[in-house]
Amino acid sequence: MEKETLWRIPDNWAWSIISDLGDVLSGGTPSSKEPTYWGGNINWISPADLTGCTNKTITKGNKSITEEGLKNSSAKLMPAGSIHFSSRAPIGYVAISAEPLATNQGFKSLVPEEGIFNEFVYFYLKASKQLAENRASGTTFLEISGKAFGLLPIPIPPTNEQKRIASKIEELFSELDNGITALKTAREQLKVYRQSVLKHAFEGKLTAKWREENADKLESPEQLLARIQQEREARYQQQLEEWKAAVKAWEANCKEGKKPGKPIKPKKFDALTFAEISKLGGIPSEWSCIRIGEIALVGTGVTPLKSNTSFYECGDIPWVTSGALNDTFIREPSGYVTVQALNETNLRLYPAHTLVVALYGEGKTRGKCSELLIEATTNQAIAAIMLEGIPSDLRTFIKWFLTKNYEDMRLFASGGVQPNLNLGIIENMVVPLCSIQEAKALASMLDQKFSEIDNLDTELEAQLAKAETLRQSILKKAFSGQLVPQDPNDEPASDLLARIQAEKATQPQAGKRTRKKAAVCSKAGASS
Repeated sequence: MEKETLWRIPDNWAWSIISDLGDVLSGGTPSSKEPTYWGGNINWISPADLTGCTNKTITKGNKSITEEGLKNSSAKLMPAGSIHFSSRAPIGYVAISAEPLATNQGFKSLVPEEGIFNEFVYFYLKASKQLAENRASGTTFLEISGKAFGLLPIPIPPTNEQKRIASKIEELFSELDNGITALKTAREQLKVYRQSVLKHAFEGKLTAKWREENADKLESPEQLLARIQQEREARYQQQLEEWKAAVKAWEANCKEGKKPGKPIKPKKFDALTFAEISKLGGIPSEWSCIRIGEIALVGTGVTPLKSNTSFYECGDIPWVTSGALNDTFIREPSGYVTVQALNETNLRLYPAHTLVVALYGEGKTRGKCSELLIEATTNQAIAAIMLEGIPSDLRTFIKWFLTKNYEDMRLFASGGVQPNLNLGIIENMVVPLCSIQEAKALASMLDQKFSEIDNLDTELEAQLAKAETLRQSILKKAFSGQLVPQDPNDEPASDLLARIQAEKATQPQAGKRTRKKAAVCSKAGASS
């Protein structure tokens, strides 16, 4: 039967299939209801044992089984040097066993014949994840069957060349991994540098020289706060009059539709204590401290009832959830709701440039701050900070401060199993306040430095992508005969495969090959 050909290979190579290289075996799991099947001296692995694993070999998993467990399940003990390929959830994990072991049914394994170098097959299977997925089936999750795994095409070089190829891949991957480690380290250092820039910014160090040069031109923070609060009160009184007029019109119209919502009166807050001010650390004497609620209205949203399709179908009002706050700016909503949802629930439409803070999330979401670039509603996991009438530079100043204090903000969370922030915590959060002129100068300096940082990060990301492309290029060359030179003195692969088939014909039952053959092939792999 002619073997499937995927690409051109050297003349002394041959196309084969996995099942022609040795025994293809599946695994099994002893009954968890029988304690005597577990905790024995037989190593046993599942795909979960390879999650995050970067080693080529594996000795044992998190669990082991007994001889009784092996006998009373479809698990099979395979010799050291066998290659194990996860066949589901997910497809594509690969490892070579450094010790005899068994697997669960989530693996298809190859016990290779003499002349088939396990490390060569290992690297080929690592590169064949997509090929295997294309030949898998299933509705709940994809799985490649033992038959389909055994029929996967594989190019086979002479035995000595298999070893040269595996050794060269190892050498090049080692160099590549060192480079990738250096790139990732550089990206982490950029994150540290970004935080360092923000720290200096809110200690007043970035603008120290500017502040000295412009000392006689600056409005004091106290004057600025008084002006902001005066304007807020005036705006509230205007909104109150407009609301009264709207209510009269609503009553005159037989109270049709939703009653107009009363504007929220700006809150009064207690004076800051020395302890609260001290938490900010060292700020310039020319700056002041305020609570967010003194200059902003803090609100939230809701998740309209999912079962009520009229709240969502054909909706065109942007709705944002906390997952969107991983970006500095929110340009696209998480979804859309209808006017009916806005009228019949506690949703509120927030204007563009509202700052939003994630209230929930034990992961890295809670405490994240972002800025709406669109008019949008939110769910209840977000605090919306409306800095109405606040100059954009001062808003940017506050946003960067909240970004700098991300980790500290998370510590303010309260609650049991999953601590959360709440609107009261956000309203009472203490932030520094400087003059609008200095806030503008600081925003300009931060934009410049962050632009430089972002450009460097983009370049590092491009280099990481290039490294992954190079990895794929190495594998492509390796399995097409272009990575190492061919040796005319090597036994042709066709003779090797013919000999394997002849030997298998005399021992037709899978799984009955001697462990000695696999052990011979595994010496280099198990010792690496």
